[in-house]
Amino acid sequence: EPYRRQRQMCIRDSSMTTPVSSSIFVSLEPIWVFVITVLFYKEKVTWMKLLGIGLGLGGAILCIATQPGDDLASNAMAGNLICLVSSIVYAIYLVVSNRLLKGVGDMTLLKYTFLGAAVMSLIVNSIYGFEAPIMSMSLFSTPMLVLLFVLIFPTTISYMLLPVGLKYLKTTVVAIYGYLILIVATIASLALGQDRFSWTQTCAIIFICIGVY
Repeated sequence: EPYRRQRQMCIRDSSMTTPVSSSIFVSLEPIWVFVITVLFYKEKVTWMKLLGIGLGLGGAILCIATQPGDDLASNAMAGNLICLVSSIVYAIYLVVSNRLLKGVGDMTLLKYTFLGAAVMSLIVNSIYGFEAPIMSMSLFSTPMLVLLFVLIFPTTISYMLLPVGLKYLKTTVVAIYGYLILIVATIASLALGQDRFSWTQTCAIIFICIGVY
């Protein structure tokens, strides 16, 4: 029992932010997509769209500025900033992918996407990764099964379906589906005790939802 508690504390302390907070920044992707298209592709700007961007950014700033570091988030400020950068980078990926699909096929785009990911993973693993404890665990151990789930479903299958969606939908619409992540992450993290209810997070979610709408 003491070992189990210590292990749970170590797992919690290793998280810089919480699942709900990170999902809040995922939900900002439609706003970043719009900003990118305005800056580089001359998307039409209206005062309503500017108001929406302001509300969305206000929600993000609220989440970054008010979330304290605690047993669930060891360094909430740094973790939230990393998630913010991640959402911007993914928005750039969506916009670029949408433009590339007009000139190349789905499989060609996926080939280079996964090739780039494979090369980067080898570089990172050569520095740190192969000596990780999970590499010596059984294929049917819980950590390895969780890792395989992440690699197969939210990574491989998700990225294989993304070009198909981008073919038939606007980039902003594809990004809006990220709200499903926010809903699932909120329910799952609260149920598993990986996050706790926060009025500031709730207000940030409301600001971002209204902003994207």
